[in-house]
Amino acid sequence: MVDQSSLSRQGRLGSRRDRERRPATDTRKDHFMPQLFTLIGVSLLAVTAGLSFVMQQAVNANLRASLGSAAWAGFVSYLGGTVCMLLLALALRDPAPQAGAIARSNWWAWSGGLFGAVYIGISIMLVPRLGTATFVTLLVAGQMLASLVFDHYGLFGVPRHPADLYRLAGAAFLVAGVVLVRL
Repeated sequence: MVDQSSLSRQGRLGSRRDRERRPATDTRKDHFMPQLFTLIGVSLLAVTAGLSFVMQQAVNANLRASLGSAAWAGFVSYLGGTVCMLLLALALRDPAPQAGAIARSNWWAWSGGLFGAVYIGISIMLVPRLGTATFVTLLVAGQMLASLVFDHYGLFGVPRHPADLYRLAGAAFLVAGVVLVRL
């Protein structure tokens, strides 16, 4: 006979000692569901990032048309992003980087804004000519191909992931998708 009072104290997961003895690969339902929700939540965040990316292209192209300048439209885009990131850092109460951490950074780690400016400038100029769908598919194809190279060689501190047949096939399908969207 099971002591009901001990069950209520231990709860559905059992005692702490029992939980500590379980292997890390425990696939019980109560462990699977939080992982599933985490995967769904992370996936939804990635989709939201993709949606905001397309929105950014459309808004920047419209601003370029209004201002008559890709450079000023890009500046406004970066200014808005800078203000948002500052507010996020303040809201999260992230401490400001220390001088030692800044000095230890690789020189190329500071070039993200430069590459972002190249991306923003090109997108502001090309979205009106190509359309959002074509531009984004070409952009994603470029990102995929560059990502394969970065992963394969471990460039800029990225963990190495060799380009195997499956990854290359995925990139080929992506490029085929670009062709189909462009037709």
